[in-house]
Amino acid sequence: MKLITFTVPCYNSQEYMRKCIDSLLVGGDSVEIIIVNDGSTDKTGEIADGYAEKYPDIVKVIHKENGGHGSGLNAGLKAASGLYFKVVDSDDWLLEDGLKTLLATIREHRALNVLPDIYITNFIFYHAADDTFAVSKYDKKMNTGFVDWNKVKNFHYQHAILMHALTYKTDKLRGIGLELPEHTFYVDNLYAFIPLPKLSNAYYLNINLYKYFIGRVDQSVNIVNCIARYKQQLLVMKKMLTAYTLAELKALPKGLKKYMLHYLHALMIVTLVYSCGEDTKERRADVKEMWQALKRHDKKLYRKIKYGGYPLAVVLLPWCVRPKILRFSYDITIKHTKMA
Repeated sequence: MKLITFTVPCYNSQEYMRKCIDSLLVGGDSVEIIIVNDGSTDKTGEIADGYAEKYPDIVKVIHKENGGHGSGLNAGLKAASGLYFKVVDSDDWLLEDGLKTLLATIREHRALNVLPDIYITNFIFYHAADDTFAVSKYDKKMNTGFVDWNKVKNFHYQHAILMHALTYKTDKLRGIGLELPEHTFYVDNLYAFIPLPKLSNAYYLNINLYKYFIGRVDQSVNIVNCIARYKQQLLVMKKMLTAYTLAELKALPKGLKKYMLHYLHALMIVTLVYSCGEDTKERRADVKEMWQALKRHDKKLYRKIKYGGYPLAVVLLPWCVRPKILRFSYDITIKHTKMA
């Protein structure tokens, strides 16, 4: 059995996908690489087929109609045969030393029959515009090794355990029935949030593994695109808000409960500032409907999220003032500096 299946959702990725795939090939025969060609109109499919022809025992290709990032992830998970599953975006890449260490750790845990549901690793934000980077790490929040969620310290601001930090046990992830929405950006938040209470047997490996590239104008995290695609952000936010009740979250280990509520609060401020990037009746109505959906789901969680966390001070600001904090929100969301 392959130790890790890497799924690489690709859409018109011909300019940068090679760097991503080459970084995964470092894993050799211990890994499976599934390239999902999500209806590309450039040479992405041709490049993917070239890798599959050259590395038939490692690389597989799925050609499908365009369905978005979540659709590509869903397809990769269904086809995965590896013991663990990790998503790597086609413009990102893995660090060689980190990948080798993760594979060695999986082998060790497999020999001892103590495999965790999740491996948590550090990742690096690489900001291409000014050639700077910041490491998102968790050593000040949790112990290295098997995580005791009761002892996990509070997360602050936008610091979170994002998709780039997670490697899930494949059968466990399939078992919770996670299905991400199609034609929707920002679904990586659902991927990083919904499984945690159900796959809480986690192991923190304090290594830098994933390098997250930021700087293309067409990226989903580009601030202009975030404002334009606010409806997709709202959809993801609603799904996260209605995934659990407050009672269910309170039943979790202390540290995990606090983390899950932190994630909801942190993403809410991002959702609000992007939704308020323009002042229109439609945007106001859409934001109102998000709050109403949460209220219908669980009134206690509604009160907790709307009035019980530091990010939601933005709710009390006049609508016309909120766009002024967009740049601040963008900076803390993307760079993650001084968050650990």
